[in-house]
Amino acid sequence: MTYCLGILSKEGVAGLADTRITSGNDTTTAKKIYTVQRDKHSFFIMTSGLRSVRDKAITYFGEVIEAQDQKFTKLYKAVNQFGEQVKRVALEDKRVLEEAGLQFNLFSIVGGQLEEDREPKLYLLYPQGNWIEVGPGTPYVIIGNTGFGNPILKRSLTHDSSLEFGLKSGFLSFDATRISANDVDYPIDTVVLRKDEYHLIEHRFEEKELGHISEFWNTRLRDGIDKLPAVALSRAFTPNEQMSLLE
Repeated sequence: MTYCLGILSKEGVAGLADTRITSGNDTTTAKKIYTVQRDKHSFFIMTSGLRSVRDKAITYFGEVIEAQDQKFTKLYKAVNQFGEQVKRVALEDKRVLEEAGLQFNLFSIVGGQLEEDREPKLYLLYPQGNWIEVGPGTPYVIIGNTGFGNPILKRSLTHDSSLEFGLKSGFLSFDATRISANDVDYPIDTVVLRKDEYHLIEHRFEEKELGHISEFWNTRLRDGIDKLPAVALSRAFTPNEQMSLLE
């Protein structure tokens, strides 16, 4: 499993991905963000699923980029081509994988801005090669281990949020997932693209750099719970007079 988050903001797009790869009892670290960047033409792909499927699809797509990248003037065109490579891998490997008891599985998040895009875009690509565009109404998408980190994003993130605020919320979402799932962990990679700047900024963070944020959040969360205006809940500790009479 994995944790990859794409964020859509009025200021641009951002991505955050863990790097843990689990195969049986073996655990390794690998980058899950693939980037393409040239003048007025920048996007990233994050993936969750079978590593062999991911590597093959990315390899095929890399060849397409070398030959045809100049033809992709809007991001959806690049997404369509990556979807075609995922379908190509499915034709080659799906039957064999399923016969071995493995599910053909590759979800992808694609974000960026190309020459003719009026603003940065964010897409979710399914294993079947079809996609949806992520919009302002729900300005983020998670692939991989989606359950644990979703609540913090639902409660905090909007399309009007700054990219800085989005990455803070995204980190807390990752942290909630890391604490709850053994297959998600540091290091984490981030990628940021501001509107009309066409320059991807990538960084990798270790736990020693961000652990203090987790501690800060844990302390504030405990303090917040302690100070909740929850007088009504005190009734839970008071015997119900009517029930006592019935007894």
